[in-house]
Amino acid sequence: MQRTRIIDALTAAVGTELTVAGWVRTARHHAGTNPITFVMLNDGSCMAALQVVATPELANYEDIVLKLSPGCSVVVTGRLVESQGKGQKVELAAASLRQFGSADAEHYPIQAQRHSFEFLRTIAHLRPRTNTFGAVARVRNAICAIIHEFFQKRGFLYVHTPIITASDCEGAGELFRVTTLPPGKSDPAEDFFGTATNLTVSGQLEVETYCCAMGDVYTFGPTFRAENSNTPRHLAEFWMVEPEIAFADLSDDADLAEEFLRTIFSEVLTRCPEDMAFFEKWIDKEVVATLRHVIDNDFVRLTYTEAIDVLTKAGREWAYAPEWGKDLQTEHERYLTEENFKKPVIVTDYPSSIKPFYMRLSDDGRTVAAMDVLVPRVGEIIGGSQREERLDVLGARMKAQGMNPEDYGWYLDLRRYGTMPHAGFGLGLERAVQFVTGMQNIRDVIPFPRTPGNAKF
Repeated sequence: MQRTRIIDALTAAVGTELTVAGWVRTARHHAGTNPITFVMLNDGSCMAALQVVATPELANYEDIVLKLSPGCSVVVTGRLVESQGKGQKVELAAASLRQFGSADAEHYPIQAQRHSFEFLRTIAHLRPRTNTFGAVARVRNAICAIIHEFFQKRGFLYVHTPIITASDCEGAGELFRVTTLPPGKSDPAEDFFGTATNLTVSGQLEVETYCCAMGDVYTFGPTFRAENSNTPRHLAEFWMVEPEIAFADLSDDADLAEEFLRTIFSEVLTRCPEDMAFFEKWIDKEVVATLRHVIDNDFVRLTYTEAIDVLTKAGREWAYAPEWGKDLQTEHERYLTEENFKKPVIVTDYPSSIKPFYMRLSDDGRTVAAMDVLVPRVGEIIGGSQREERLDVLGARMKAQGMNPEDYGWYLDLRRYGTMPHAGFGLGLERAVQFVTGMQNIRDVIPFPRTPGNAKF
């Protein structure tokens, strides 16, 4: 079928003959002396629908057209004419209309009225047909394209790291185990891989191997955390982009992260104006202004110790009192970005006791070369560090955190053979989509959310 996408049909010239296909949003049937049907047709290529005008001259007007209702799928051939209504310049005068799939008007769950996001999560397989989730899907797609373009233009190599792994990058123990052993069997030596394996929590350790051979690299794929959390910020399955920069320190890492976020936000506003206008009108009236604020302002940089000092002097009540040696909470991160500095903030040099083994130990022996990039409304959106390149220090850090260095011999080899300074960070794709769209729940920015008790679709 040679069909024209509706996004292109809406800008084509009056008189153009073309074929469109999609799903009926609404169908208004007018009887009387001059019967006519107006069908709003959407194919997902844009927010707008194309109005199709059908008359009894169509051979199947009585049998098909008059029975059209929301959800039906059709293909229409006709000629573009100047629209007599408001909202669009052209409409399609149908010369033929064919229905592919019907949708029982009584039971089809996506009707004209607005539905709650909670309800739409129960029909995740149908929610992309709504304006909100169609817009989320297009913005998510645009962000993914921007991410790849950003790194490809800068000479980064895209590396596919494993989803099944025997390593635990974060050391948190919140892992989904992978096994073929039947119930009652637990010896990893008898398992498929001959060792205990799990779904990856991060591709960082593996992508470092390519950084130490090919320079600047990145990985972008699904990651998994078996964290029993039902907050609007957590998923059991989510996507991470993780660049690794060769011969780089923490300052280089922060520079790249800042440029990366600016590029994503700026390009989304350029590429998705219709969808972003929708989010600004219906989801978060400040979302576009917030993005422009981040784009237009330099990021503040301060150490964790300086951040704790700012927080303890804030003169306000906290749900979690800021204290040196404890991680920053979302309330702390938002205070720094929204009230104190009124800008994005990069916090560096965290206590070693609250960070993973692979982060480079500072000369003071108390902190590591780590960073978190904080933005208004969300808090942390990127976490990264300079990696520990010294073999003896890395081995000692592993042991101090209860790890067996022999289990990570391949990772230590990177420090034995041609070690060099390198750094990287991780951006959770869903956190980025949340920030860009203003959506409040992370379950609404991924097609099929995986959360405790939910793997239905």
